[in-house]
Amino acid sequence: MLTFAVDPDEVVRISCLTNMRGKRGFELPPGYYGNAFVAPASITKAGMLCKNPLEFAIRLVKKAKAEMSQEYIKSVADLMVIKGRPLITQPGNYIVSDVTRAGFGEVDFGWGKPVYSGPARAISIISLCVRFRNSKGEEGNVIPICLPSTVMERFEQELKKMTKEEEPVRLITSKL
Repeated sequence: MLTFAVDPDEVVRISCLTNMRGKRGFELPPGYYGNAFVAPASITKAGMLCKNPLEFAIRLVKKAKAEMSQEYIKSVADLMVIKGRPLITQPGNYIVSDVTRAGFGEVDFGWGKPVYSGPARAISIISLCVRFRNSKGEEGNVIPICLPSTVMERFEQELKKMTKEEEPVRLITSKL
């Protein structure tokens, strides 16, 4: 049996990159064409994540995203001006983002549509959910995840339990 010991009192967070363009109740200044995304964080202790089902983590993420009002975002922006921008690479932070509707698969630079339009490889602190078409033409989503090799086997076991399948979605592993 594999075990992965994380201090149950360690604070961990999942940050979700969220595009604010077109969100009800959020307006950009006229003529603004820059980035308009926020990274709300769901924060809890590692022990709480381990004791509860996956739905617990999902509820935390949904709650953090629901709190992204215009007033809240302005308040956070003011705080960052005063205290400085926090490091997203701090231990215990993991970033996820769904870019399946960003239209990357439709971009054509004259060579036709891309075969794949996501990150070249998984990186250690962020996972982007992207659209993917396999060699049979079947469409779905792919989420590159980079984990330390010491926990990859445990992750695979947990994924099998969650999907209740003998073989999980194909995992391509490499050592960090």
